[in-house]
Amino acid sequence: MREIVLDTETTGVDPLTGHRIVEIGCLELLNHVPTSRTFHRYINPERDIPDEVVAIHGISNDKVVDCPTFAGIVGEFLDFVEDARLVIHNADFDMRFLNMEVSRCGHPVFHESRALCTLKLTRQKYPGAPASLDALCQRFKVDNSGRTLHGALLDAQLLAEVYMELLGGRQSALGLITAEAAAAAVEEIAERILRPARAHAPSEAELLAHAAMLAQMKDPLWLAE
Repeated sequence: MREIVLDTETTGVDPLTGHRIVEIGCLELLNHVPTSRTFHRYINPERDIPDEVVAIHGISNDKVVDCPTFAGIVGEFLDFVEDARLVIHNADFDMRFLNMEVSRCGHPVFHESRALCTLKLTRQKYPGAPASLDALCQRFKVDNSGRTLHGALLDAQLLAEVYMELLGGRQSALGLITAEAAAAAVEEIAERILRPARAHAPSEAELLAHAAMLAQMKDPLWLAE
């Protein structure tokens, strides 16, 4: 199963009032295991970024003025995502922005069923407990010491670790894998020597011993043939 852990940074909270995406970060999971594949872009929102929002993610107008617009990266983004499920913390927020952006570029919007919201998953699993990404990192002992500001790719990486914990916990061998490593593991299994099963038919002595045992039982439920 292929999933994409995704996060965005924006110019504000409501795309219907003209706010846009300024950063998008994605991380690929195969069967809940992170691979080495990521997608990360800064985006020119074609509008100003308010100072109060810059204070949250640190992305100023000067930082993105020479970056491509969303129309300039939408093809790469859709090619990376393909038909994978999207894992997003507070998916309603990011999906509104994503659907506004892709529809502006003439592409079909994402159906809400494409997104798995880890915020809702957290509230179902831990009702009443803090459900922010920072709170979940603290709960699951995920190191978020580098998160001094919000950042799309960093937050996607942290969310991937949190998501695995929400699913039941990371295994000791869980880590980054490459397509080459996965293929090598499959090849190793394919090269194993298959030996025929040993015969398990009872011997004549075993049949006689079984019949003698049944003769000592009162109304046995099975009889030796």
